[in-house]
Amino acid sequence: MTFVQLIDCKTSRLEEMDRLLDKWVEQTKGKRTATHAMVGKDHSDATHVVEIVEFPSYEEAMRNSGLPETDRIFKEMVALCEETPTFTDLDVVRDARLNADAARRFFEVLQSEGDLSPMAGLVAEHYHDHDPANEQDTMGLDQFRREMTMWRNGFDFTMRIEDQIAEGDRVCTRWSWDATHKGEFLGIPPTGKKVSMTGTTIFRFDSHGKIAEGWWQYDRLGLMAQLGALEPTEL
Repeated sequence: MTFVQLIDCKTSRLEEMDRLLDKWVEQTKGKRTATHAMVGKDHSDATHVVEIVEFPSYEEAMRNSGLPETDRIFKEMVALCEETPTFTDLDVVRDARLNADAARRFFEVLQSEGDLSPMAGLVAEHYHDHDPANEQDTMGLDQFRREMTMWRNGFDFTMRIEDQIAEGDRVCTRWSWDATHKGEFLGIPPTGKKVSMTGTTIFRFDSHGKIAEGWWQYDRLGLMAQLGALEPTEL
């Protein structure tokens, strides 16, 4: 279970504390078990500072606390504080990564048998799509729907999310795609062939939590070869 530790303190020496944390990061390289660390300053009280440190588990947090470097840095941190810091230990019971959840929902809608109307709740009207297989970028939700409809009319397909990484307003999804060629696609009549490919999509989310921009990388050349649409090369 993910574990989070909150370190609450009062200090007017934030810049010194920031340098101290940089020192801890450098000295514990290759040893620490923390996976994410943030420092927040109270908006209404500049001397109230909270450090938030995330660990894979409570046990890993305790292992991190036992590092001699952590102990030394903590003593130096206390010297920078006006009061003794307080600790709050939290077992994370819910971790909602909203943009990642929305990206996952996008792929669920894309491969569903229903229409694409739910995309309006996921994709911004001004959506900008980058696909190197297209001569021009796709602009706007309506045009993007038409692009997706072309794929849905050409194939019965399923998509499986292999990996997903979220950072700030970006979500990167590595996916695999398995399909049956059921209808005309880019001028190729239906072949009934089973085809597959893999790809990666990066979505940028706007301030309203909708997908505003997308970058696609996938093996369309391999797909066309599976459909028998490529001329054989002469050796």
